[in-house]
Amino acid sequence: METVKAKNKTFKKLGFTYLETAEIVVALNTLLANYQVFYNKLRNFHWNIEGPEFFELHEEFENEYNTTKKNIDIVAERIRVFGVKPNFTLKKTLELSDLEEPTKELSAIEMVREVLRDFETLHNNMLDGVNASLETGDVVTEQLLTDFMTHLEKRNWMFTSYLK
Repeated sequence: METVKAKNKTFKKLGFTYLETAEIVVALNTLLANYQVFYNKLRNFHWNIEGPEFFELHEEFENEYNTTKKNIDIVAERIRVFGVKPNFTLKKTLELSDLEEPTKELSAIEMVREVLRDFETLHNNMLDGVNASLETGDVVTEQLLTDFMTHLEKRNWMFTSYLK
């Protein structure tokens, strides 16, 4: 097993050096920040949905935030595998995230459109991580992100179909 020195710390890592995984960690940190903002948005949508779509979307937003919550933990733990601590304050999360919180109250349909826009950002972020993983030969992170993308693409189809 190779010993790697990173930021004045020495740790044992299977297969990759700190430099080899730097681009992967950047993509994962961005994904983590995006997921954190997305989770918060979904909770707010779940709590504040009103109108004829209430029962259906209330449940779907809950399903989505539960998946997001699990993925947040998986991403953070994957970052730890590379010897980096995902130390995220709310301020740092908002600085790193490509997603933004809504500035006004949204209708049910606007909430779904917002979720779809966020799906696109998350998907692009995951694709960046997949590409970085493939360049490094990190098949574990590649598979993890591919699994996330598979689920996200199906949910994108479902939310898109809801709008038609």
